[in-house]
Amino acid sequence: MTSKLDGEIIDEIRHRRQAHAKSLDYDLKRITEDVQRQERESGAVVVTRPHRKPLAMAKRSSAP
Repeated sequence: MTSKLDGEIIDEIRHRRQAHAKSLDYDLKRITEDVQRQERESGAVVVTRPHRKPLAMAKRSSAP
């Protein structure tokens, strides 16, 4: 169950996220670059993982 305070916090996060996206014309590349810049400037440790190949998906049969 979500408390009133939790709901207010979530609403504030959504509002800030929306305002940030709007300020960058909803351009996903610009948003990503800006978030990465903020991470670098914050000095906080950001966990990164090595790239990996996606798992192969099983082929579907065309039989009904």
